[in-house]
Amino acid sequence: IPLQVVTVPTAPYPDQRPGTSGLRKRVYIFQSRRNYLHNFIQSIFSSIDLRDRQGSTVVVGGDGRYFNRTAIEVIVQMAAANGVGRLIIGHHGIMSTPAISCVIRKYKAIGGIILTASHNPGGPDGDFGIKFNTANGGPAKEAVTNKIFQISRTIEEFAICPGLRVDLTTLGKQTFDLENKFKPFTVEIVDSVESYANLMRNIFDFAALKELLSGKNNMKIRVDAMHGVTGPYVKRILCEELGCPANSVINCVPLEDFGGLHPDPNLTYAADLVESMRDGQYEFGAAFDGDGDRNMILGKHSFFVTPSDSVAVIADNIFCIPYFQQTGVRGFARSMPTSAALDRVAKATKIELYETPTGWKFFGNLMDAGRLSLCGEESFGTGGDHIREKDGLWAVLAWLSILAIRKQSVEDILKDHWQKYGRNYFTRYDYESVDIDAACEMMEDLEIMIADKSFVKQRFAVEDKIFQVEKADNFEYTDPVDSTISRNQGLRIIFSDGSRIIYRLSGTGGDGATVRIYIDSYEKEQIFQDTQVLYIILIKSQSCQPMH
Repeated sequence: IPLQVVTVPTAPYPDQRPGTSGLRKRVYIFQSRRNYLHNFIQSIFSSIDLRDRQGSTVVVGGDGRYFNRTAIEVIVQMAAANGVGRLIIGHHGIMSTPAISCVIRKYKAIGGIILTASHNPGGPDGDFGIKFNTANGGPAKEAVTNKIFQISRTIEEFAICPGLRVDLTTLGKQTFDLENKFKPFTVEIVDSVESYANLMRNIFDFAALKELLSGKNNMKIRVDAMHGVTGPYVKRILCEELGCPANSVINCVPLEDFGGLHPDPNLTYAADLVESMRDGQYEFGAAFDGDGDRNMILGKHSFFVTPSDSVAVIADNIFCIPYFQQTGVRGFARSMPTSAALDRVAKATKIELYETPTGWKFFGNLMDAGRLSLCGEESFGTGGDHIREKDGLWAVLAWLSILAIRKQSVEDILKDHWQKYGRNYFTRYDYESVDIDAACEMMEDLEIMIADKSFVKQRFAVEDKIFQVEKADNFEYTDPVDSTISRNQGLRIIFSDGSRIIYRLSGTGGDGATVRIYIDSYEKEQIFQDTQVLYIILIKSQSCQPMH
């Protein structure tokens, strides 16, 4: 008997504007508000022209956090009712964000729905998120997310096939007959790792990596998946294919609450990994976030590599990766708040450097136009043009490729880099769950202050160093590909020596506003100073007291 498709009346919600990485809210919002999930999913499908939607392929997966399976069941039922012809879903509903980008591109899907709140906590009291990626495999552009938001504000009904049930545990195809549909609706449950692993085999020299990790003088590594989606990927690629001992990788079982951990790969939340690296028994360490797109790199004795330095080092050693030997290097890019360490490599190598707003969609546009090969963000994201998302495991394999060729420690590679280019001392301060109105008022007051003509050329003395303001503005980006303009992307205070202070409101929190303050202090010589040298200026320049 064909399954029934029904239309259900609903009422709109005013707060479904997708942020930098989709719609993120507390789990209880999705659970307690009637049709909240359904409204947003319908808004996504309605944003796609019906002619493009009918019979199309859509990829679905998530990081396995709480509410993931419930959301997938609804997405399947609504995709069928909205004319989608085929869904490709990761085994058990789990697939990393980089892998989803890979699969979208491989199967020429019209897009993908990613269920993740990335590095935000999970569980019943945590966050849940929904992100729509388009046919290039990357996050939807602002024109698309704005359309989704506008539809969500006026939605009156949604289409669903409530009797449709999918088995996420069994690999293979499942077909369903729907009323008024000439062709069956197909759901294909796929191995979450294989397509991505095959892509990595074509990018890196797996034989050289296997020799590094399991050869005669093998390097001991420690990799923490933080109970996020990356666990199955590191076990398959690092252990099964490259020969790392099984105990080299930890916290590899994806859990709905990430084992009570905060799946954010930094020195605070990956503290167990940092501590296990201190005694020097491991030469290389890494951690990943919930959905696998972010990474943290550590050397022996917990030597920390900032994400800004990480992308700069990869850029300076890019031909250690076979993929770039074949394709060449078209350009480098970084998000505006990321330190200027990459700029110095670009200048030395005469490779074009792009400074974009925060958000991988801006990188994706440059990649699609053939202008960009390698990019990174200070928020622990690094990637290449093999997909259209940042890619945590790719970054780790890139670092291991560099180590295999250079045969130096992580620390020695960084010190050589600083000696060659100088060093950008970089730090970021996050103020989370801030009242939105108060945060906006603070940013407005600060913008008025730095916009005053008298602010430029001001000099600030910090111990024996003088910082002189050379430029102050609200960052605006004109996309060189399509000429779209993105305004109000963050307040910049730029000093004459290249040092900077950046203030920005972030759209990745699930509750309230997040104020981020970035400090980038440049030294031509390798002087080991406190990264907070510019923080004194920050306190002098505004009345807000630091929260931590």
